[in-house]
Order: sequence, then C-alpha cells, then structure tokens
Amino acid sequence: MLERILPGASQLQNYHPLLVHFPIAFIYGASLLYFLAWISRSEKLQWTALWMLILAALSAGLALASGFYAAPGLMVAQSVRHELLSHHKHLMVAASILTGVLTLWALASRPMPTRARILFLTGLLALMALIAAGADLGGEMVYAYNAAGSACPQPIDFKK
Repeated sequence: MLERILPGASQLQNYHPLLVHFPIAFIYGASLLYFLAWISRSEKLQWTALWMLILAALSAGLALASGFYAAPGLMVAQSVRHELLSHHKHLMVAASILTGVLTLWALASRPMPTRARILFLTGLLALMALIAAGADLGGEMVYAYNAAGSACPQPIDFKK
C-alpha cells in the first residue's frame, strides 16, 4: 500500500527518515515565530508559535520512538555506532526532553511565558543548537557511512 503512495519509502530500512524532518521544521518555525512575537508583541504570533511548539513536541516523540526502533537494525559498522550513533541519540534525547519542557512551560503560561521570557527564548536557541548538532551526526551517518543501506549506493543511475 505505502509503495503505491510513496514509492521511495519502500526503499527505506525503517520509517525514521520519514519522521525526523517534522520536529525539526516545527521547532525552528516555532522559535522564529516566538522571536518575532517577542519583538512585535503580537499575540497572534504567540498563539501560532505555541501550536507549532505543540506539534514539534508530538512529532519529536514519534521521531525519537522511530529512532530507538530503527537503531538496532541499522546497517553500519560498530565504530560508526560508537562514534556517531550514540552521540546522535544523546543529542536527540536531550533535544526531545528540552522540547517537552519548553512546551509544558509555554502551555502553563499560554501562549508565551511572561516570567523569565529571556530564559524561555534562550532555551529555544539551545534547542535549535542541539537539533543542528544531532541532525549533522544523522546526516553524516546517512551520507558518509551509507546508513540508508542499499537505498544509497553510489553512483546511482536513474531508473523509471
């Protein structure tokens, strides 16, 4: 069924690559909107940012779960597991926890924290840094160490 809708997905070892990009987009989008809302004092932007942060937290949970599910079957060398995968996991677990904390904080003081607002915004910056570092390791595993398995042999000839 899935291969008729998304033929490329049938080449994947697991669903983690399909899920990881949603929390990244939602977190960066929520962060941008929160900063714009802070500068412009727009309550509409605050509410939009809150909804994006909620979607980020939900999608981060799915991405994290799919990563834990996918990790044991990942076809990479033990050295890659040790040097990249373990650090990738730690960074993304930390990012998911921080996403949850920031989301709960924003929900408790909807739509945007007023107390310690600078700390909240600093937390969003730290979250983006964690995600950038973790995503870089994930990308290195895929593109430098072929963690996508047979989906990415080189060179690739186009076939229709």
